[in-house]
Amino acid sequence: MEENKENEKVEIYSKRVRAGKRTYFFDVKATRSNDYYLTITESKRRFKDDGFVYEKHKIFLYKEDFDKFIEALKESVDHVKTELMPDFDFSQFENQGGTPEEGEDRSLRWD
Repeated sequence: MEENKENEKVEIYSKRVRAGKRTYFFDVKATRSNDYYLTITESKRRFKDDGFVYEKHKIFLYKEDFDKFIEALKESVDHVKTELMPDFDFSQFENQGGTPEEGEDRSLRWD
């Protein structure tokens, strides 16, 4: 998030991905020197004695690591698909759950 002249927070970019009991947030933020980075947050809703709480786990990803992170993620997903589950039909997950919310892209593209 950036600060404007009145020191109010301004959202740079945010993307929400709902995935069953989890929700992932991809948020672009800025340092005070306008150096941009990405936070990836996993949020899980849990029931506790006094009601629901949200567990959150966060990863900070800096621009110098973007390409390495994407490549490692791609290689890991491809390994599961081709080496561990070669006969599984992953196409069944495409566009599942009805119509995506406006601006929500449920596909994972590598190219």
